[in-house]
Amino acid sequence: MADTEWWQRGPIAGVTPILQPVAHILLQVRESVGEIVPGLTEAQWNARPAGVASAAFHARHIPGALDRLYTYARGGALTETQRDAMRREKEPIVQADVPAMIRALDERIEAAVEELRTIDPAILGDWRGVGRAQLPSTVIGLLVHGAEHGMRHVGQLLVTVRVVRAT
Repeated sequence: MADTEWWQRGPIAGVTPILQPVAHILLQVRESVGEIVPGLTEAQWNARPAGVASAAFHARHIPGALDRLYTYARGGALTETQRDAMRREKEPIVQADVPAMIRALDERIEAAVEELRTIDPAILGDWRGVGRAQLPSTVIGLLVHGAEHGMRHVGQLLVTVRVVRAT
């Protein structure tokens, strides 16, 4: 593990100050997942102790949720491809697909941080509709929720992995 968390490592180049915490959390999510999952077996990736979500689900859901939330932040609607990917998040994984899954998580977080660099702070309060019901949010609300939602799943992933490794 690193000696310091991302929020203690200084600003992320090119990200406006108001979005620095979002970038820091996203980078911490990526680093934390990378520290938690090495060496998991296929059975451990797919285990659901006490019926909780599997480690594979969390590792797929983090980038999927980011993709969906950033789509809404841009004012877009989900595509059928995004909906299909969301449905597949709960499927078991085979060991051969783990590197691609981790790479997808890394790439989505990198893309999210890159997108943060392009956001004009003047639009952060702009209204955005979420989902088919167009539930009310704002650009900053979606960006912050994407980061905190990812970190919430890191916590769940950590507990799940500790339990499956202990059994």
